[in-house]
Amino acid sequence: MKILAIDQGTTSTRALLVTPEGITPLISLAHRQHYPRPGWVEHDAEELLANLGTCLASAATTEGVRAVGLANQGESCLGWDARTGEPVGPVIVWQDDRTRDATDRLKAGGAEALVTARAGLPLDPYFSAAKLGWILREIPRARELAAAGRLRLGTTDAFFRDRLTGRFETDVTTASRTSLMNLETCDWDDDLCALFGVPREALPAITASTGDLGRMGGLALTASVVDQQAALFGHGCRAPGDAKITFGTGAFALALSGGGAGTGAVPTIAWQRAGEAPVRALEGGVYAASSAVNWARGLGLFGAWEEINGFDAPPAISRGLAFVPALAGLACPHWDRRARGAWLGLGLETSGRDMVQAVLEGVAFRTAEVMREMGPVRGVVSIDGGMSANPWFCQFLADVLARPIRVSEEPELTALGVAQLAASGAGGRLDVPVRGRILQPAPQPEEWAARFAAARQAVQGFGTFHA
Repeated sequence: MKILAIDQGTTSTRALLVTPEGITPLISLAHRQHYPRPGWVEHDAEELLANLGTCLASAATTEGVRAVGLANQGESCLGWDARTGEPVGPVIVWQDDRTRDATDRLKAGGAEALVTARAGLPLDPYFSAAKLGWILREIPRARELAAAGRLRLGTTDAFFRDRLTGRFETDVTTASRTSLMNLETCDWDDDLCALFGVPREALPAITASTGDLGRMGGLALTASVVDQQAALFGHGCRAPGDAKITFGTGAFALALSGGGAGTGAVPTIAWQRAGEAPVRALEGGVYAASSAVNWARGLGLFGAWEEINGFDAPPAISRGLAFVPALAGLACPHWDRRARGAWLGLGLETSGRDMVQAVLEGVAFRTAEVMREMGPVRGVVSIDGGMSANPWFCQFLADVLARPIRVSEEPELTALGVAQLAASGAGGRLDVPVRGRILQPAPQPEEWAARFAAARQAVQGFGTFHA
């Protein structure tokens, strides 16, 4: 089978052709990142839609493409006019924390117990519900359309599917990231909608992740799923305890579960194939992973990526230097948006290279905090994403996790996963072997993790003064 996979991510939209022989990138289009205020992160919805159209067109000259699968950002969302399709404002990106005060008020009022019980999620600006409520409260055009019965609210996939297939729908994995879906019924929850001020009638219908989802760009859309869940499938995770970590803009770990909740990790839907029951998973994230490394590069701490593939000095943490990558707050298991990134232990002898080394270590230590919340994880943990190309980081990560990791040789596991799901949705099968090298962990002194934990607690303490 030939499947067109479209990965609509935080920084780019990419089209890839997936066949049993492998994955061929067709086109990659970056889009602008907008930061209108501190803590606000936005995308232009029409720019994303145009890039998606270009990606669909990239396969027009390829014969025999059976179907298309779409992977989306997850929690990024917007509002638009049901009649014209015109957005009422920008896409509010998953990293955005403009609703922090609103979620704090709800938390202070005791609402978190309801949200956790129904949606399985903590009260955090990361998830879409508070953002959708903000759109209705703060954008006059949204209120006008709501009064006229013409407002549509949803995640970016629902916008794309509405505009390109004519069907106002989202899939169950994406709906599970909103804080508006009841995790048991896999349907919108009236009490949660009322809590966040989101009218249920403005939300899309929830579908399975695969099946007949309409036609997009002349092709049958047979899979639509969150990018991290697509990567989980692409890694070959199929049984409870199978886990993967993707190091993209953020670092996101998912592990298939039997349906129970973790402690700091959150329950979610991994995927739902047409006609089958939903598959459950636990998810935990680090908001800034590759974005922290890119940020350090932007500061001029290093130039070429090859410069940070190895370090002659001992780990920075062993020398009393730590970096906490809370550049957009702390996610699992702390859920603290007031925390901010910081180096601790700087001295006159500290070099820029030491500081970069600490950044890589900080991402690894935060990832280990997440993995401790994931419940029983079996076997080797599979990793992918941009940072997995750094051999020094990968070995340090294995050491911090104290377990073997598989570094995937295939960099496009999100595309592979959504293509495999699309093949299933089209009534076929797409088998592409996933290979990678296994790294065995070396023991680390316990005080290193304790030193990082102290640094993380310090930035959280300082964050209490952050407005």
